Amino acid sequence: MQAKVSLPELINHYVLRAKIMAKKKLENLSFEESLTELDTIVQSLEQGELSLEESMALFERGLNLSQLSQVKLQAAEQKVQILLDNNGTAKLTDFDSSAGES
Repeated sequence: MQAKVSLPELINHYVLRAKIMAKKKLENLSFEESLTELDTIVQSLEQGELSLEESMALFERGLNLSQLSQVKLQAAEQKVQILLDNNGTAKLTDFDSSAGES
């Protein structure tokens, strides 16, 4: 027996799915957009109403979003550290993500 779902819950479910399906390329997302999409993915997965294929695709995108967000956050932290080290006198420079890899 299937549980009855209210109309607002049904609308919310399809809105969440539509948001996920209309996704941008990862590299074009801002940090905030990445976190918002990641939150939407978690909500959709927690509802448990997706097929296995949909769940796996969302899980994979969520992992990629998480990794991208971590890289962006590390870059922002490095920029703040550069500013603090130079007492705010230096121009902001881009983070070189390859510098920490050895």
